[in-house]
Amino acid sequence: MAKVLILEQSKSMRNILRERLEFEGFATTVAECDSLSQSVVARRGYDAILAGSEAERVSALGVPFIIVTPTGSIDGAVEAVKQGAEDYLTAPVDMNRLLGSLRRIVERDEQPQEPQPQRLRRRQATDTSQIIGSSPAIEHVRQLIERVAPSDARVLITGENGTGKELVARWLHEKSARAGAPFVEVNCAAIPSELIESELFGHERGAFTSAIKQRKGKFEQANGGTLFMDEIGDMSLSAQAKVLRALQESKISRVGSDKDVTVDVRVVAATNKDILAEIARGNFREDLYHRLSVILIKVPPLRERAGDIAELVEYFVAQIAAEQHTSPKRVDAEAMRALSAMPWSGNIRELRNVVERLMILSGERVTAEDVKLYC
Repeated sequence: MAKVLILEQSKSMRNILRERLEFEGFATTVAECDSLSQSVVARRGYDAILAGSEAERVSALGVPFIIVTPTGSIDGAVEAVKQGAEDYLTAPVDMNRLLGSLRRIVERDEQPQEPQPQRLRRRQATDTSQIIGSSPAIEHVRQLIERVAPSDARVLITGENGTGKELVARWLHEKSARAGAPFVEVNCAAIPSELIESELFGHERGAFTSAIKQRKGKFEQANGGTLFMDEIGDMSLSAQAKVLRALQESKISRVGSDKDVTVDVRVVAATNKDILAEIARGNFREDLYHRLSVILIKVPPLRERAGDIAELVEYFVAQIAAEQHTSPKRVDAEAMRALSAMPWSGNIRELRNVVERLMILSGERVTAEDVKLYC
């Protein structure tokens, strides 16, 4: 009998879903929130999850999931699919569609010999990739991670786009005492300035027009774990002031509330900007900079660690071959020299894209001519 976990705040919705699914032969468990840990969910062996919201958090549980929400939106549907949702349903729920999606999940899981790209991508997204390279520059970064990770010191990671700042943040979390708690990331540049406070601190029901229910922000979601604030140099000054208070007092207040919520969060921040120059221009608070930069880690651009390119190429070739269920291709020595001589303005992100392109477009092996033709 397939087991379904129903994560829904509304008691009436939980009961409706539970009764219908049990009538259709599913075993169900209901819960009011999605605070269950990955280990608990894995131990109980759920086949699927029905969640009311927050696709990103549910995705981390490593189980196929369907979003069932009272008020849907195109943006919500797009985000849910990006996070790996099998389906996105709005009220009133089309039960036939819901049952069809659940049965597809169950039938697919009963055929483990068949490749399942969507589930593989979700699981890989929760894994922490290795830091590849043996150059002095990247070895220095590794040593800093080893020394700093066990502490709760805040870390500011700097470096150009595509150098791997997020990977450094993940390793700081994985090697810390907080490794079993959430690692929550927020891209401060991707969120409109008028929404950043709600995203970070949450909001109360009715705090603004579309606030139909209470929502926890990233600080509360990361409680006990690590909050990775990427591109923090793009945050508005008003939001910076509230982040500073949260760091000083370990307390936040949701938008629309006058009550404080205590949080235990280690903040790791990253930026591709020159923060000292931003401070001089009046775009960034100096007191916040000093709060965040207890430890500074500069991730070197790829042009400063060209000796690592061959290792990175070999790693990406194997990784991409596994993802695409193909055999790794050999990269000729001349092709490797050509790749090592390129400027790589997009750093490691650009290199991986080029390797994937070469894996798809080249013949049985990657030649220097392929590099010239496709790069």
